[in-house]
Amino acid sequence: MLSELQKARIQYQPVIPAVLQTSVDFEQEPVAQAVVPPPPFPTISTFKALRAVAKATTVARPLRVGVVFSGGQAAGGHNVICGLFDALPIGSVLYGFLNGPAGIVKQKSVELTKEMLHDFRNQGGFDLIGSGRTKIETTSQFEAALKSVQDLKLDGLVIIGGDDSNTNAAYLAEFFLQRGVKCSVIGVPKTIDGDLQGKGIEISFGFDTACKIYSEAIGNTARDAISAKKYYYFIKLMGRSASHIALECALKVHPNLTLIGEEILAEQQTLPQVVKSICDLVCERAAAGKDYGVILIPEGVIEFLIDIKELIAELNTLLLDKNSDFQKLEMGLSIASKACFQLIPESIQRQLTMDRDPHGNVQVSKIETERLLMALVESELEKRKQKGEGGYAGTFSAQPIFCGYEGRCGLPSNFDANYCYSLGRLAAMLIEHGKTGYIATLSGLTQPVTQWRAGAVPLAALMHQEMRAGVEKYVIKKALVDLKGKPFLHFANERAKWRLEDAYTQPGPIQFFGPAELTDSVPCSLRCE
Repeated sequence: MLSELQKARIQYQPVIPAVLQTSVDFEQEPVAQAVVPPPPFPTISTFKALRAVAKATTVARPLRVGVVFSGGQAAGGHNVICGLFDALPIGSVLYGFLNGPAGIVKQKSVELTKEMLHDFRNQGGFDLIGSGRTKIETTSQFEAALKSVQDLKLDGLVIIGGDDSNTNAAYLAEFFLQRGVKCSVIGVPKTIDGDLQGKGIEISFGFDTACKIYSEAIGNTARDAISAKKYYYFIKLMGRSASHIALECALKVHPNLTLIGEEILAEQQTLPQVVKSICDLVCERAAAGKDYGVILIPEGVIEFLIDIKELIAELNTLLLDKNSDFQKLEMGLSIASKACFQLIPESIQRQLTMDRDPHGNVQVSKIETERLLMALVESELEKRKQKGEGGYAGTFSAQPIFCGYEGRCGLPSNFDANYCYSLGRLAAMLIEHGKTGYIATLSGLTQPVTQWRAGAVPLAALMHQEMRAGVEKYVIKKALVDLKGKPFLHFANERAKWRLEDAYTQPGPIQFFGPAELTDSVPCSLRCE
């Protein structure tokens, strides 16, 4: 069933960059970035960045293309598929692989039609074909993927995903080329975390919508704080390892304190030091007669604390032994890590030892960092009060909030609806030109949509070596918050006055109708750039 708003959104016609409104050619960028050929990618590592240029409309041959959602949901994914479908030459066939990369490996797909796509235009979620986190990395998986492509006689495969998913795309592109299979593999930058950017990728899709959804909730919560005047809200935000979402929401709402994991790492802060900084804020505000406030916490911040970072590294090694029980894990820790481990409440200890995700990462969304900090801050404040330190005489009542999965499947903002539809069209054009091993890119995103520039970046150019589950692997590098970048510097320049002032703003819900300054706003992070 569709709500009245969903029905209205189906009628929205995404705006398309001028360069993608006709046929295109692809030219090498005048100054293409150098790519050092890593061992697994001898072919695609020689490719150069591309830019799309308009040309006279031509009649193209029909294509057979597959598309897959990979990883977590992000608003706008359905528009990528719609843009891809609409841009394919007449007579083409589009297949959707079901439930993520597993659908490629298990040869499970469905032909997508205009009728099937109708109710998914400008809608949230990935439910048209589902998603999954299967990682294609074994020989048998590559062979199975090859069989899927050959059985369906595909000319191209579009992988819609984040850094790990596009790492999959790079390996598949190289594998197909080595086998002499002419199937283009094109990636599309998807993740609400905002950590798939740089080298031509200005932002991943879904980030804008998620941050607007979270900022509405944070703004409402801040209004509650200033109304009740008795609660500290510890708000954890999704974002995996990077703090882009926390930074963007801070720029939108102006909370009293926002932890930025990358800054904490740069300053080599420990858990006790972060607890002290929060306690200092509480004491300063109490002195001003304010026993309330709003604190933003990126979900991955726990991995940036140097003592927790070392603890997690040791736990990762110990957890490779599937027979280790909880007590054996603690006994295997170094003296420093054991002391850190014992500082943490037992409930959080057990969360740190949970099974890792399919890529070997700590499942930070399941670690209640907000509750950990609340408990430690409360304990430290009580010590200060008893010792009479810092002049603290206030009251501390904290409430935990997690802004999580509700941000992944909202109705996409106009920005994400336009961005995703255009990325889908661009992917179709790259396949039409036989390009492979690339990720589709749009740039100039702060300009009117018609002026956006289109291009593609070699996936190999995004690679670096990283330890995964105890093994060095080539993967796409996550883009963390740049502490020298304009968005962070703007935040750093403003946060001191947000600390004691109640400078909260209330962005409200995503606007789909009305003045362009409300409906077509772009992320603050992009505007700062």
